[in-house]
Amino acid sequence: MFTGIVEEIGYIDGIKKGEKSSKLLIRGSKVLEKTNIGDSICTNGVCLTVTNIMGNKFEADVMAESLRRSNLGDLKIGSRVNLERALSADGRFGGHIVSGHIDGCGEIKSFLIEDNATWVTIKASENILRYIVEKGSITIDGVSLTVAYVDSEVFKVAIIPHTGEETILLSKKTGETVNLECDVVGKYVEKLLGLGSKANESKKSAINENFLKENGFF
Repeated sequence: MFTGIVEEIGYIDGIKKGEKSSKLLIRGSKVLEKTNIGDSICTNGVCLTVTNIMGNKFEADVMAESLRRSNLGDLKIGSRVNLERALSADGRFGGHIVSGHIDGCGEIKSFLIEDNATWVTIKASENILRYIVEKGSITIDGVSLTVAYVDSEVFKVAIIPHTGEETILLSKKTGETVNLECDVVGKYVEKLLGLGSKANESKKSAINENFLKENGFF
């Protein structure tokens, strides 16, 4: 599990492309402290397993499903990436619950500077926007942020200078893609209530007003 608090910006030093997968060689420093082979490092929001460590670099395999869902396939030698180690038991929970299993990609539509904040507008699919709520949490390229606006086509976040300096978000350009992971709580609630999928459309949830009254919620 991660928190969406980026520890450092890393660099892509090597890419080995397979038929549908790839292997990344990523350079970092802080994220490799006390890191062992088999540990997880969140890379632009995607949970990757460390398969080899060579000095200040680590290797990670990226399977076909991860390439389909994320922007990792767009990386080039020299690309910068947001990096975060998995949360330790004695670590601070500074962001929100992040699994590193992204829901898909969004497209940056605009940047707007307002005093000390930069507003970023991101276009996303309906399947992603359904889980995004105003003042809720969203992970963008591995960064935990608060949703400031959402409608049926886009959502917006405001980025403070510190976040801009410590992550790659403000170095991106309009038209570029970002990895998105919605707050996992909404997806679990939808599943438990039997909502959202065609397979469950005919099922009536056992949780209704009478159920809540009978169990002391009203």
